[in-house]
Amino acid sequence: MKISKSIKISRSQLLSNKLRTFFSLIGVIIGVSAVIIMVAIGNGAQNEVLSKIESMGTNLIIVNTGQVQKNVGRQQIRGTVTSLTLRDVDMLASECPDVRMAAPVQTKKMQVKWENLSTNTTITGTTSDYQAIRNFQVEKGNFFTEEEDKAYLRVAVLGQTVVNNLFDGRNPVGETIRIGRIPFSVIGVMEPKGSDLNGVDQDDQIFIPIQTALRRVFNLNYINTINVQAASIEEMDNATGQISEVLREQHRLNKQNKPDDFTIQNQIELLETQKETTGTFTALIVSTAGVSLLVGGIGILAIMLIAIRERINEIGLRMAVGASKKDILLQFVIESSILSIAGGIIGIVTGVLASVVIILATDWTLNISIPSIIYSFLFSLAVGLFFGVYPALKASRLDPIDALRSE
Repeated sequence: MKISKSIKISRSQLLSNKLRTFFSLIGVIIGVSAVIIMVAIGNGAQNEVLSKIESMGTNLIIVNTGQVQKNVGRQQIRGTVTSLTLRDVDMLASECPDVRMAAPVQTKKMQVKWENLSTNTTITGTTSDYQAIRNFQVEKGNFFTEEEDKAYLRVAVLGQTVVNNLFDGRNPVGETIRIGRIPFSVIGVMEPKGSDLNGVDQDDQIFIPIQTALRRVFNLNYINTINVQAASIEEMDNATGQISEVLREQHRLNKQNKPDDFTIQNQIELLETQKETTGTFTALIVSTAGVSLLVGGIGILAIMLIAIRERINEIGLRMAVGASKKDILLQFVIESSILSIAGGIIGIVTGVLASVVIILATDWTLNISIPSIIYSFLFSLAVGLFFGVYPALKASRLDPIDALRSE
């Protein structure tokens, strides 16, 4: 009964000073809503990055020539190394038990023409296995086959960006384009893939058979990258070790005790790195938003101290007619709890609505987290109680006679 009466008294006191109560709630509302929005943004960013990594292929392992270094957040190859060859690709596919398939990749930026139109795009020489390894799907026509690669045929499969630039979105299958000065027949169009982790447009490229690319377009006898698909996610580490062993043997690095002239990266490492990065980012912005909750708690502290000063006579009167120190303590703890609970609820509603508005008004990917809603509410309640205990203790320790004499 005492608690219900205390709640009624607290509610009437808070409603009698609406403006002051509102300002004491602002900090808590902003803090809770900011935590919800920031966690939603962080989770959305993480999910988007992870989906891009997963879209790169299944059980993907990438072998690059030379040593890969990070420069301004992007991976770059240090120096020019010509050690990877098509024979290495065949050896990996045949000698590594935990490798399902391997595809060579050699790229070069070149000018491509169709009739009077031209564009600069990336020419990617590879094999038919590239499709399965990197999860690229054909939208129109066909991808070139192993037989077409071995026959050095001049056939090409276009990305969507190239189709838009050269053909204004029309179906180019059956048309003839020129890569440099060499004519190629368009046999297919790829489904859109969007940008990769480095922001590079994966649709702005043309796929051609690797044999044709090396012999007729690039005039090279080496490749820069090998894309490998492991037999399963559980065998990724084993496959990575087998790839390293085979390549070191192929390049005769063991006999001369030389360091690797290649770099191996697998999908699990990329996932862990991106999770760590986005997790750190989310923790940073959430901790920043949490400062608002502390500010809100200080606001509650200030309001409660003011309330005590204004209600000294009331406190003295209640204690004079039999109210105990525990009753006075409970009264002011309940008031601070009501402030924190109300602020938390309003903050949750505000945060969820703001997240929905952001999703509808922008192209951002947000993922509203139920745990973030629960934790932010509990934290707001804890903040209210923490900052409400001191004023409550101060009120309960007032001398009734001094309180009654106070003006």
